[in-house]
Amino acid sequence: MNRKSESEISHVLRDYGDMLYRTAYLLLGNPHDVQDALQETLLRYLEKAPAFVSSDHEKAWLLRVTSNCCKDCLRFRRRHAFLDLEPLRECLPAQETTHLLEVYALPSKWKTVLILHYFEGYSVKETGEILGLSESAVKKRLQRAREALRLEMEE
Repeated sequence: MNRKSESEISHVLRDYGDMLYRTAYLLLGNPHDVQDALQETLLRYLEKAPAFVSSDHEKAWLLRVTSNCCKDCLRFRRRHAFLDLEPLRECLPAQETTHLLEVYALPSKWKTVLILHYFEGYSVKETGEILGLSESAVKKRLQRAREALRLEMEE
């Protein structure tokens, strides 16, 4: 197996590192995921040890692999939703953090109206305007969300 030398790896990082980071950041928007995608790109570069006919070919290969790693990351994110609640706990009063997980587990349409109405303080009318819903639709979603939370907390 043809292995890349340390100087070749340094060359890739020096010549293409910024471009690959920008590309991954635009696709992912999260510096932690970007680092993961770039590490995976570099691992594939090391494992495959491709021979390139030109620097343009090398650049295109690296961009394609980076793009594919970002797509894999996005696919994983969709299948394995995760919410880091620590930043929320810092900005919310203690009593509001007690049931954050229950709120997060609600369907999106209920969760959105709850957050806008109770956490952000918008009125029913304002929430409806933001979401493009009638006041009665907002009230009904709030009612269903509260009922779902009540049932969840009773269990």
